[in-house]
Amino acid sequence: MNQVETQAILALCDEEEEYAQLLTEFMQKQKNLPWIVHTYTGLGKLLEVEKEVDLLVVAESCYVEELKGFAAKRMIVLNESGIVRDKGLRYVNKYQQADQLIREFIAVYLEICTQVLPKLGTEGRTSFIGFFSPVRRCMQTPFAFTMARLLAQEHKTLYLNFEYFAGHQELIADLQTRDLADLLYFLNAEKEKFSLRLQSMVGQIGPLDYVPPMKSGQNLLAITAKEWMTFLQRLQELGEYDYVIMDLSECMQGLFDVLRACRKVYTITMEDHAASGKLSQYERLLEQYSYDDVLQKTQHCKLPKFRHLPAELEYFDRGELAGYVRDQIAELEKQ
Repeated sequence: MNQVETQAILALCDEEEEYAQLLTEFMQKQKNLPWIVHTYTGLGKLLEVEKEVDLLVVAESCYVEELKGFAAKRMIVLNESGIVRDKGLRYVNKYQQADQLIREFIAVYLEICTQVLPKLGTEGRTSFIGFFSPVRRCMQTPFAFTMARLLAQEHKTLYLNFEYFAGHQELIADLQTRDLADLLYFLNAEKEKFSLRLQSMVGQIGPLDYVPPMKSGQNLLAITAKEWMTFLQRLQELGEYDYVIMDLSECMQGLFDVLRACRKVYTITMEDHAASGKLSQYERLLEQYSYDDVLQKTQHCKLPKFRHLPAELEYFDRGELAGYVRDQIAELEKQ
């Protein structure tokens, strides 16, 4: 992400020195955060040094009423007691995972930032890899997610799920958490903030980034083909990811255009009569609507029978399926 003209400041104040140090170190290790961090373990020192900050993050145990008059564009109180004592303040849970805490900081900062621009990719082109089969229950999602997990071990990788029902609870956002629908809502309204919007919504499973899939499949149906293509363009301009793995479904407008944007498409096949019929119909439609180029970049995969599949997503980078996918990745990276 390009630097802003004047570096924003996040001032963190917490008398719990170990917590303040660990949170500061975590933020300093993150790439592309839009601020520098000034850390204090006493309120007196903060008020003595700082005259104006963009974001003031203060522990509940340090907060005093006088801070309402401090020159901070936004203030966040790290809630320690679980009690909201002042409804006029912005509280976030102090004792949650650090990555989620940072996402909440970014969401508040987005209210005031005006100069954050998307980073144009200069270190190589983002590769979009599509997974789509007209055959249901063919293990498309395990295949796609396993490839994403394995690629993420060596490359910056983003996984996106476009199914009406994503299924895996580890991916699905709760009612309070933003998902892919929220990211697309802001797509056209605030182009210059796309990078931060994405950063505030991305979750991690190991080294793999993902945006929580839409909680309601009805939202998925409402996104136009043009909006999907704009979304892919924004990801390309951002230049943050080497690979974007897209677990696609027919429950989306512009599916063929999204497939056309992919460097490679994996289509799982099965031998039964109904599956063969669906595949033939799908390929005839591609030809009929002049998407022959999608067929040319499509690799048909007939998966072997696996005796055991991991129950949890964090273990999808090991086992029989992972061994099969590693061979596919080796071929992909030769091309």
